[in-house]
Amino acid sequence: MSTHRPASVPRLRFDSPQQETYLSLWRTYDRLRALEDELFAGFGLTAQQYNALRLLRAEHPAPLPTLALAERLVSRAPDITRLLDKLERDGLVSRQRRPDNRRVVLVGITDKGLSRLRDVAAPLRDCHERQLGHLPPEELRRLNELLRAARAPHEREGSEWR
Repeated sequence: MSTHRPASVPRLRFDSPQQETYLSLWRTYDRLRALEDELFAGFGLTAQQYNALRLLRAEHPAPLPTLALAERLVSRAPDITRLLDKLERDGLVSRQRRPDNRRVVLVGITDKGLSRLRDVAAPLRDCHERQLGHLPPEELRRLNELLRAARAPHEREGSEWR
């Protein structure tokens, strides 16, 4: 007995257009992220750690409160302390408590962290070209607009991603 479906019978793959779109985004993220993970591993980083360093570089030389850094990350970091512990052990960031409020921990990028970002820059540009360089600039612009519209209701007011 054959278990193959006749070609004339469509195979239901998704419960809704929303599910299809969400799963397509997830699959795309997975495919693009694999290239980035491989790149960052060569520099002893994760994508999340790279993102933290990039944000700290933008504020350098001023340090950022840990919670402000966590809020700005591209994806939520449930354990920002552990992420920063690893970066600090590697000498890429430094942390200090504010003298007027010891509960606030400030984090800044070190010279070694800045150097690591410089080392990653060209290979990361190449990675982004491999990830999305096949799309023309106008399609990338439209894709960014659609993604912004899709996430807008889920972003907090004032978010840079909104």
